[in-house]
This record gives sequence, C-alpha cells and structure tokens, in this order.
Amino acid sequence: MKIEAGTIMPNPTEVPHYLSETYWWAYVHPRAIHVFERQWLVNLILWGRFGPLRDAALDALGLDCPGRTLQVACVYGDLTAKLLQRAVPGSSLEVIDVLPLQLANLARKLPADSAVNLIRCDSAAMEFESGRYDRALLFFLLHEQPEVVRKATIAQTLRVVKPGGRVVIVDYHRPSLLNPLYVPMIGILRTLEPFALDLWRREITDWFPADVKVAEVKTTTSFGGLYQMLIITV
Repeated sequence: MKIEAGTIMPNPTEVPHYLSETYWWAYVHPRAIHVFERQWLVNLILWGRFGPLRDAALDALGLDCPGRTLQVACVYGDLTAKLLQRAVPGSSLEVIDVLPLQLANLARKLPADSAVNLIRCDSAAMEFESGRYDRALLFFLLHEQPEVVRKATIAQTLRVVKPGGRVVIVDYHRPSLLNPLYVPMIGILRTLEPFALDLWRREITDWFPADVKVAEVKTTTSFGGLYQMLIITV
C-alpha cells in the first residue's frame, strides 16, 4: 500500500501508557507541537548540538540512501526533511510513529509532493516483514522508553533491517565527570526524562536481543560524552 505524505495508515494502535503518563506534555497534548516544533528550541534542548548530531547520523546512514529507509518515530525539527534530501531516484522513506498528531505534524513539514510513507505503528510491535529495510534510524528515541519497550524497539528494528543493512542510533550517554553539564543533566533527566538515566547506567548493546548476532557495532561519543552514536551493521 502506497501512503502519500500527509496520510496516516489506519491502525487501532493505542497510545502507550508511558507516553500518556510521562510524555503527554511533549508529544501527546495537541499544544505540544506548538511549543516544541521550533528549530531553535530543539537545538537549545540539545545544548546547540542538534545540527551536528543530525548531520552525523545522516552521514552514518550514507551519503545517499538507495533502497528502503526507515525512520523510527517522528522528530521535532528538520531531521526528516534533511533525510529526505539524501534519497535517490527509486528509493523510499518510511516514518513510523504511534501518535497520529505527530505524523500529521510531520506531514505539514514535508513538501506536498514528497513520496514519504507515514505509518501509524508502535516501534515495539512492528508488523513489517523481516528484512524489509536497507537501513533504519533511531534519533533520541530510546531514552524516552521504559526498558521493556526499549528492548522491544531495538529487537524489532534489527529484525526489519536486512542482513548487511545498517541501523544508526543517536541518544544520550553518561558524560565525563569533568563535563560541566554532568550535574545539571542529572536534575533535568530525573525531572523530565525519567527513563533516560538508564542510558547512563548501561550500554545500549546490553538491550540487544540475546538470540540476534549483529556483524558490527561502532560506538562514538561527543560533547564530553553526553551523546552517543551507534552504527550497527546487521
């Protein structure tokens, strides 16, 4: 089924409790979009690093993106628009999200004639066939999920990317004790991002499914260790 940009696939998926209870202010409430859909604000939230982190993630996916690309969850700012610019003729980009208003918001940001498929789907319970995609991107998603959902999201993403394909993950990481943001970030994350400190305590690879062996994982950190990027070859 071809879904044009701005059209949402009918799906009975419920809003997960962790979103409605913990992140209602950021994603679920309709006014959240009016507050957070500002490029300068998403850049400020990431201490001025949104652009460099975005570009590093897209470069890790590839200078061009043939075949099928999956973006797991909508993102405030211009990430998807920049990703779309990497597409080559005959390629496709699909973006999944569990929230219809986030998909609708993304559709408004994209060119009307863009062939992006927007699909309502829970990242922890994808119904796609295995090996459907050539690459997938998770950009600051995992820190917003409780552990059981995070593990399922990682497992599903690895499953739907074909052998030899690539998964890129960008998210928080435990910074150096010398990082001046170390203490402030503890307070910020405990208050606003209650699941994020999991990524300070453990490596993302700890949540990989035990029965799945990936070919390679390259991990880099930046900004005094506060952010990490994983480039995974499936």
